Parts: sequence; structure tokens; C-alpha cells
Amino acid sequence: FKYLINVDISKHFIIFTALHYNIYAMAENDNGKSERIVTKMFENDAFSRWLGISILEVLPGKVSLSLIVRKEFTNGFGVAHGGITYSLADSALAFSANGLGRHALSIETSVSHTRPVMEGDILTAHVEELVNSRKLGIYHINIYNQRSELVALFKGTVFKKDAEWDV
Repeated sequence: FKYLINVDISKHFIIFTALHYNIYAMAENDNGKSERIVTKMFENDAFSRWLGISILEVLPGKVSLSLIVRKEFTNGFGVAHGGITYSLADSALAFSANGLGRHALSIETSVSHTRPVMEGDILTAHVEELVNSRKLGIYHINIYNQRSELVALFKGTVFKKDAEWDV
């Protein structure tokens, strides 16, 4: 069973579960395949689960993820380590690209941090698919805090293998 906690944060509506896992949207035209792929990936992704990532939305080629910044995510300056926003965006990239049905691996990524992220901040990753060709996918992922302030910009390129997800 799931316990839902709804948190309204400006432009973003977040649904958390006791297990840090909830998929509340999926495309009608993929018969739930994207959701099954992302679920399988998430269940095997110990790092994303350790971070406390919540899955907010799953659509083919697009996911929304969230996490709450914990004290152990901060560095010596008292702000979140840059790897936290990078990791959230990297997971969003992986779930988005693989959710299309074929195994996809990142081949290039970059992140620009635009604002400090503090303990207790609620971060939300939103994915925009820019290119979806037979072998490559290019994505922009924007990371926002609970005040709808852009805190990081991420760009990722994936290589799509011929292997399809068996779900």
C-alpha cells in the first residue's frame, strides 16, 4: 500500500510516497511500456533509491523526478554538492531515454549550476527531448527548487543500442 503526501510548490505539484516512489502519469499510446521500463530500472537503481528520488511522471521520452536535499548531501560550504543536481538529472536522462523502449547509454553530459541548493530544498527535474533519432537522443533537463527557481541546467546525449527492453 502507498501513503501519499501532496506538496504544492508553486508551478510544480509533487506527489511523494512512503517508499519515495509514485508514477502518476503515463502515455495512453504506449500501453504502459515506458512505465514498466522505468519501474524495472528504478527497482535496480540502488543509487537513485539511496538519493530518495521520487518518480513524478513517466511518458515516452520524458520523466519528472524529485528529491529532498538531505544534510549528508551538503559540502563544506553548507550547500548541496554539485553532484546531487547532476545525479538527479542523470537519472532523469536515463529513465527518459530508456523509456522509449531501447537500451540507451549516455555518451556526453554537462551541467551548469545557476543557484545554490540548500539542505531541505525540494528539487524537481523536468526533461525536454530535443532529438530522437535511430541511434542518438539529446535531452535538456532543468532542475528547479520548491520556489520554482532554476538551480541547474543539464544537457545529455545518449547512444541507443539495438537491444530492446523486455518488460
